[in-house]
Amino acid sequence: MKKVAIGFFVFLALLFAAAALVPLFFKDKIKLALDQEIARNINARVVYETDDVSLSLFRNFPNLSLGVENLSVIGKDSFATDTLAQIPSFRMGLNLMSVISGDELKVNSITLDEPVIRLIVLKSGKANWDIMLADSAAETPADTAASDFKMAIKGWEVNNGTLYYDDLSIPFGMAGYNVNHTGSGDFEQNVFDMVSQTTAERFIMTYDGVNYLENAKLDADVTMAMDLDKSLYTFKDNNIRVNEFPFKFAGTILMPDEAIDMDLTFTATETDFRNVLSVVPGMYSEQFEDIKTEGKLSFEGYLKGRMLDTLMPGYGVDLKIIDGMFKYPDLPEAARNINVDMSVDSRDGEMANTNIDVRQFHLDLGKNPVDAKMTIKGLETMQVDGNVKANVDLAEMTKVFPVEDMTLRGLLKVDADAKGTYSETSMPVIDADLNLTNGYVKSKDFPAPIQDLNMVTNIRNTTGNTDDTRINIERFNMNLDGEPLEGRMLVEGIDQPAFDGRIKGILDLTKLTKIFPLENMTLAGRINADVAAKGKMSDIEAEKYNNITANGTMAVNNLTFVSTDLPQGMKIDKANATFNNERINLQSMSGSLGKSDIQASGSLSNYIGYALEDNQPLRGTFNISSNRFDVNEWMVDEDTGEPVEEAAAGVVEVPANLDVALNISAKQVLYDNLKLANMKGQVQVKDKVAKLNDITFNTLGATFATSGSYNTQSLQQPLFDMKLDIQDLGFKEAFNSFNTVQAFAPIAKVLEGKFSTNFAFAGELGQDMVPVFKTLDGTGVIKVLRAAINNVPIVDKISNLTHFEELKNFVIENKVINAQIVDGKLVVKPFKLDVGNIGMSVGGSTGADGSIDYVTALDVPAGKVGRELNTRLASLLGNESLASSERVTLKLNVGGTYSDPRVSLAGGSVKEKAADVVQSVVQNKLEEAKQRVDQRKQQLQDSLENELARRRAELELKAQQELEKKRLEAQQQLKKQATDKVGGFLRQLSKPAATPDTTKAGANQ
Repeated sequence: MKKVAIGFFVFLALLFAAAALVPLFFKDKIKLALDQEIARNINARVVYETDDVSLSLFRNFPNLSLGVENLSVIGKDSFATDTLAQIPSFRMGLNLMSVISGDELKVNSITLDEPVIRLIVLKSGKANWDIMLADSAAETPADTAASDFKMAIKGWEVNNGTLYYDDLSIPFGMAGYNVNHTGSGDFEQNVFDMVSQTTAERFIMTYDGVNYLENAKLDADVTMAMDLDKSLYTFKDNNIRVNEFPFKFAGTILMPDEAIDMDLTFTATETDFRNVLSVVPGMYSEQFEDIKTEGKLSFEGYLKGRMLDTLMPGYGVDLKIIDGMFKYPDLPEAARNINVDMSVDSRDGEMANTNIDVRQFHLDLGKNPVDAKMTIKGLETMQVDGNVKANVDLAEMTKVFPVEDMTLRGLLKVDADAKGTYSETSMPVIDADLNLTNGYVKSKDFPAPIQDLNMVTNIRNTTGNTDDTRINIERFNMNLDGEPLEGRMLVEGIDQPAFDGRIKGILDLTKLTKIFPLENMTLAGRINADVAAKGKMSDIEAEKYNNITANGTMAVNNLTFVSTDLPQGMKIDKANATFNNERINLQSMSGSLGKSDIQASGSLSNYIGYALEDNQPLRGTFNISSNRFDVNEWMVDEDTGEPVEEAAAGVVEVPANLDVALNISAKQVLYDNLKLANMKGQVQVKDKVAKLNDITFNTLGATFATSGSYNTQSLQQPLFDMKLDIQDLGFKEAFNSFNTVQAFAPIAKVLEGKFSTNFAFAGELGQDMVPVFKTLDGTGVIKVLRAAINNVPIVDKISNLTHFEELKNFVIENKVINAQIVDGKLVVKPFKLDVGNIGMSVGGSTGADGSIDYVTALDVPAGKVGRELNTRLASLLGNESLASSERVTLKLNVGGTYSDPRVSLAGGSVKEKAADVVQSVVQNKLEEAKQRVDQRKQQLQDSLENELARRRAELELKAQQELEKKRLEAQQQLKKQATDKVGGFLRQLSKPAATPDTTKAGANQ
């Protein structure tokens, strides 16, 4: 017995040892298989570290558990900046025997912990999750090693995930938070049932910018019959619940290719009004379970047809509510007689063929009835016929619906009718009145109320023409803590509106935002304004400002604004401005942007056109000064690790409709690691281009003067040009501060001394706002004031090759070097140096990648050449030539990089001068580079001309088609007129003869 026990424990020890060692034996194999499958099937960047891959037999025995930590999937092309999935922990359960056999790997289970998945569809219909590579099996011979994975998933699980879905083509969006999902199904079979359960603590659904579901709870149990051969999926038992609203699906989804064919119906599984009330925005809260409800509902709909790119299936929804009622437990009145009968239907999924029919909408808010009816045919060009009538006592309304921490009073009357066509060129016939009388708003967070709140508004259109629309805010007034504000506005016409308005009084933003708090935003301060304007938009567009009447004053005090989009904040301590027809004169302004103080004065013109029209420019000139301006505060901090919105990344766009000159003066500007002192100059902004005019400043012990431009007329290809005049700048300071110096002159890192330069260059900027070095083109002069050459790798290599020790340490003073940037390379034109009795000529080029291609010619006494070098020269020149010459020219080629140069003897001469040798080589390199640039420019020009020709052909074809269409329409109109005339003539011929009046005839006899 003792031996049996010992044997058993030895067996256990061996078993545990094997369990520990098996993952080590197969880890590399599985990692390789994963990488191969990803490369073969996935058109996306799948990022994970080898150290984050783990294998275990204990976690999921007897299966082998493969874990990957910190896994991310990032799109390509249009989605190169979008992370499709970020998964902190990903695990797969692998069949152990399939791993050992090596024929195929079977995946039994998948678990994702806290994944963040972001699904995006562009306006073009392109989706970021479409990352599977096309199956080329039909096009190529069968490959027995095509795949060594076989999905045999028995179950999968998502724990505490976050899901975003944003479809810009509709536009529709969803978001789910704290999502938990489990599913099971035997994917080794072709026909089986898939069972899944999904919950989300918060669920949001948005359409066209409106949240139709907000912070809802989702619970879905779904069983689907899966037929993988036919790609047919059928809903079986399922129950989906949003808040307290349950519904279910029936029908099928067919996906044999990219298209999705749907034949689905859905219906509510419970009929209490309470269920649908739970999904009404604002209703589902902690108090919802205590709300008393009555009434019944029916809800059903369908999805039928094909979904492909921007093609949508047909859809329809019917909702009926009968005798609904809800009452909050702490409020005295109820909302009663809620009756709704409405439908939305589009048989083919087209917006133009979508019909909305609100046959009945009625409710009584206490004693206040609200009634509406509406039919809408089409969602592009809409045929509208509807009316809304409501008389609401706000005090009565708050007895029905809670308005937390706020007291409301006043009478709100709405009476609106609309009938006709709504499109870009037409309006329905409208008569709408919106009146508020004796309004009163009191918040618990502020002691004083808004009172004497009155508004009389009418919108009227009697013809259906957009230019006959009249919007009249006849009167608006309010009083906040004894400070009045009043105004009026009349707008006539839509396309070319005439306007007449005025606003006068004090707006205390501090008090107002305590009454109406702003989410994720701080706004405070006082605005005292008296501004009036009257005129026509046609006169503004024609810049006939004499026909416009505008005047007034505005004073701002202690205005503060902070938001999530502007966390640095801005503050206006004090500002005064006056208005007239043509311009706003900012007499003075003092305040701060973030931590930076700012003072300004100046004027703006065409401000009315800019405010009312999309294509009108705002013109102006401002004088701006600051004692200390910190630019770094407005730049992305890459070290914080905070997420950055996609919209904030990439090229910074210069606004289109600005024509503004900014005269700037700053005692100190902080930019990156630089402190710029005494900055002065002008910035002009116009047509998406920012120009720098004579900007001067001091930094790094040097004086800078610069002019240039930044052009964002093409965001895909932003351009810049720059002229620099730098005096007395240290080499090392330049290397440490400027990326162009690091790219083109890394030798500056090891040079002691100073230089001056006058350089002009231009090129493209990448999407990261860094110059695209291969596009740079420029020319200039570099003056080396003093440079001590010591421990420079290139010079050391030359010295080692020639055995000229004096080349290792020498000083350059007051040397002018001409340079040119061509084809993305810095070409240094030949320059001369004298080191002792050695004459040097140097020239060549440096690439942005650090590569160097230089020629150095040394003019040395013949007797100075060492034996080894002398032997090599003799083979090139001949012993006789070398012996009869007093001086020799050595030609050296220098390649490699600055840190790892390669120096070789390329030749020698007793006749050629060193300068001539270098000049010839550099000139050839320069001409070759220019030829490459010219070829690229010609290719670009050809491409542009081809594109313009294609567009011209398209426009000509479109114009011809339009002319042909009008010709046919005119021809049909003529035919119709001719037919009408002939028809009328024939009808006249076919009329019976008039019957004689026999009574009159008898009377005359």
